[in-house]
Amino acid sequence: MATRKSSAKERPSYRCTECGWTTAKWLGRCPECQAWGTVEEFGGAPAVRTTAPGRVTTAALPIGQVDGRQAAARSTGVPELDRVLGGGLVPGAVVLLAGEPGVGKSTLLLDVAAKAASGSHRTLYVTGEESASQVRLRADRIGALDEDLYLAAETDLSAVLGHLDTVKPSLLILDSVQTVASPEIDGAPGGMAQVREVAGALIRASKERGMSTLLVGHVTKDGAIAGPRLLEHLVDVVLHFEGDRHARLRLVRGVKNRYGTTDEVGCFELHDEGITGLADPSGLFLTRRDEPVPGTCLTVTLEGRRPLVAEVQALTVDSQIPSPRRTTSGLETSRVSMMLAVLEQRGRISALGKRDIYSATVGGVKLSEPAADLAVALALASAASDTPLPKNLVAIGEVGLAGEVRRVTGVQRRLSEAARLGFTHALVPTDPGKIPAGMRVLEVADVGQALSVLPKRVRREAPREEDARR
Repeated sequence: MATRKSSAKERPSYRCTECGWTTAKWLGRCPECQAWGTVEEFGGAPAVRTTAPGRVTTAALPIGQVDGRQAAARSTGVPELDRVLGGGLVPGAVVLLAGEPGVGKSTLLLDVAAKAASGSHRTLYVTGEESASQVRLRADRIGALDEDLYLAAETDLSAVLGHLDTVKPSLLILDSVQTVASPEIDGAPGGMAQVREVAGALIRASKERGMSTLLVGHVTKDGAIAGPRLLEHLVDVVLHFEGDRHARLRLVRGVKNRYGTTDEVGCFELHDEGITGLADPSGLFLTRRDEPVPGTCLTVTLEGRRPLVAEVQALTVDSQIPSPRRTTSGLETSRVSMMLAVLEQRGRISALGKRDIYSATVGGVKLSEPAADLAVALALASAASDTPLPKNLVAIGEVGLAGEVRRVTGVQRRLSEAARLGFTHALVPTDPGKIPAGMRVLEVADVGQALSVLPKRVRREAPREEDARR
């Protein structure tokens, strides 16, 4: 019996390196986080222990007596970032900012560090990817210099914690969490164990000191944050920094926020002198012209709760190959194909299937929500008939396969933004709600009604023999 008990205690157990879930047997897929190949053996099965009650560090209070002023947000000095954070940085909060290489993460955070330091908040900027002189050159270029901004180049966790004791900052920026390693943990920097240890140590230091912390995170080729998923659960706020490197627009999108909403988006413009917040970014997505051009239509998209006016462009030409081209930029190819099918079948627009079709957005904006369907359909119809849409017109609505125009969320907010920018006419689904003053709205139930706004009706197919006989 003794031998059996001893062997049972020495039986190995298994743990998921992604989320930390444990089991007594090996599995190919973790049932907790659904990751494949992450369950590894880590020693004897954990013994079941009972924890005795310990000394209470802080007495429990009625929630009405808890002082909420300690969690008051402090402005970062960058209004667009404050919008996404819910007002600013909370003392003791840990924020994870992730994005693709070259999108402008370091430039944004260096600007935040300088503005926080100029507001009498001592800031420590720790870089693990560049030397201190390289960061200084960038700071000179964007004008991010201040006496209360301290800079250190470190890749050792113990050295970073030592800088905290020396500088005593109220804001810590670490660029990036994947480049710092702890000598007490085996594994290369950026590994799951190292990232978990580094993040855990900095989170503990932030909570104990009441220090706000901004961590830069890398992303994988799929766009997900690199490292264990546990990292996203530990931090208080997760932000994604998005943008096409060939365009000026950058978006900071909230994914997780314990201190505010996650449906806010901050807009920035990246240029040679640094990065600038855009309080009114719609101008980047519009082409200024005196007269309307065939194949263009305007719509209002919602990025979180923020309405943005964007322009959709389309071009159709005779194809020189058996299989006509279908090229899109900033639009989902599948939805553009659906609009082409709806226009041919429900709108009776001929010859679309035999022509090369190109569709794109202006300014690098990506339109993925269904509310842009009507604008895409009208831009394609305008290009096919070579007739421009009326000036100062916006189109909002989702188009179904039966040709119906469906209602979308936030129509009143979209119309208000269009009216603010000077647009006077709009195509919307039925029952749009309150209409802004000075705007004429045409409610359309299907694509056929929407096509009637073209100055000259689109060329239609001849009726089928079965229809003619009827």
